[in-house]
Amino acid sequence: MQTFAPEKETTNKPAVNSKSGSQAVLEAFLAEGVETVFGYPGGAIMPIYDALYDYNDRLKHILVRHEQGAIHAAQGFARVSGRTGVVFATSGPGATNLVTGLADAMIDSTPLVCITGQVFAHLLGTDAFQETDVINITTPVTKWNYQVTDATEIPHVLAKAFYIANSGRPGPVLVDITKNAQLQLFEYSGYEKCTHIRSYRPKPIVRKEYIEQAAELINKAERPFVIFGQGVILGKAEKEFKQFIEKAGIPAAWTIMGMSAINTDHPLAVGMLGMHGNYGPNVLTNECDVLIAIGMRFDDRVTGRLDKYAKQAKVIHFDIDPSEIDKNVKADVPVWGDCKETLPLLTKMLEQKVYPQWLQKFRDYQQKEEDKVIKEELNPTGDILTMGEVVRNLNELTGGNAVIVTDVGQHQMVACRYAKFNQSKSNITSGGLGTMGYALPAAIGACYGAPDRTVVAIIGDGGFQMTLQELGTIMQFKPNVKILILNNNFLGMVRQWQQLFHEKRYSFVDIQSPDFVQVAKGFGIPGKSISQRSELNAALEELLNTNGSFLLEVMVGKENNVFPMVPQGRGVAEIVLSKEEI
Repeated sequence: MQTFAPEKETTNKPAVNSKSGSQAVLEAFLAEGVETVFGYPGGAIMPIYDALYDYNDRLKHILVRHEQGAIHAAQGFARVSGRTGVVFATSGPGATNLVTGLADAMIDSTPLVCITGQVFAHLLGTDAFQETDVINITTPVTKWNYQVTDATEIPHVLAKAFYIANSGRPGPVLVDITKNAQLQLFEYSGYEKCTHIRSYRPKPIVRKEYIEQAAELINKAERPFVIFGQGVILGKAEKEFKQFIEKAGIPAAWTIMGMSAINTDHPLAVGMLGMHGNYGPNVLTNECDVLIAIGMRFDDRVTGRLDKYAKQAKVIHFDIDPSEIDKNVKADVPVWGDCKETLPLLTKMLEQKVYPQWLQKFRDYQQKEEDKVIKEELNPTGDILTMGEVVRNLNELTGGNAVIVTDVGQHQMVACRYAKFNQSKSNITSGGLGTMGYALPAAIGACYGAPDRTVVAIIGDGGFQMTLQELGTIMQFKPNVKILILNNNFLGMVRQWQQLFHEKRYSFVDIQSPDFVQVAKGFGIPGKSISQRSELNAALEELLNTNGSFLLEVMVGKENNVFPMVPQGRGVAEIVLSKEEI
């Protein structure tokens, strides 16, 4: 994390009018094209909310039921729209309730600007009511943070905040504004967007010699393999990426964060990487001769044991963040830069190729996975409903055009494994932090970020109970969220691990749930619960076709497991297809 002190304006511009600090905040939002803010009022941010009263016609404020809901909603908005999400929270507990969302956004590179109120400047450090040191608390989980004690700082600090949040590798920014600065009147000379900060270089300089080295390795390769992450989506480089793999003819696999950057049924798409990813991509990571990583960070869920990861391959790593290069996996060729710039340069240097035999290896492994895992998961022969068949039916009804927002757990892995996507920015999930409770508020935000798309929130019975208060937000503001609860009466992923690695000692995973349909009804949201296969298709149609939000609970197998999986402590090539192989 870098810390940037705001630079004072050096030009003497004539004063145009007088505004309060609070008004200056809202004017900054308008200048940055902000239309929707997610937040919750309180004492220390009251002046901003007072000013907001007069901006109601220009700024839409969504009153959530908890500050964590506000920041997850802003994340969903940002992820689906590619724009910066904006959050309001008050001091003390309001600010600390943002921390989980900040950490989530930091690790998943989601652009946010969070405004927190703070006690009067003269009370700082006195343990005043609802005072907390929000700057020190949030420093590890923000790209930048800053405390404003003087209203004159607000325009240029917010300009820097928006610039830092959504440039380079995006991330969350927090600006803490004392109450006196919110109330203070000053001569307002307008708002200028920030385009440069002296100490901050969002995009590294592209070094052509490394791209030439990468091209040479790829052109000589016999078994090249592309793995890609969210960097392709964040860089808006979907077209450039597609041109690259199609010219080079290289099989490509995605991380869960990179999913939807290309159509899931693209001829060169070979599936998902990682602990519960597809069989072929994991095994063949350790058989390729050149591994080309684009916009991904080699986290542990993708690599498994590092000392067993792709040791036979030359590694080419494309990333906008130099700190990710060589962090986990040593790159033979590091390519710094925005992949929207670097990929076209690479593509020009590549020979047009195909690798039919190599690609066939992926298809053979896929067939093995189909036979052993997928067929029974998507088309079960038993009476018990599976998560996979629910997702399969959903695919058929949406045609792969929906935005799917997932929570964390078994349902998340199943959805990421089997969902079909035809459009980028369609798979919204908590990747790096794995935040239960993420899906419902994030889906609310996604509705505002992509108002013309169908948004389906797929949630487990555990995760839903962490943020179900946001049904109140749906009740009041009526975003069109389709809520699909896959209920296995367990904290499923923890239970799976307890079964496989802890001798089936089910310690506190048998979570009990309320009647979710009745709960939704209490918030004015219609719903249905089903447990029979014969009811599934009609229930999903009702979910999707109901005008407004709808909650559908599907009772699925209690002790179904997600396979394949890479057991902890093993290499990715040691992925297993069943519990008998562990």
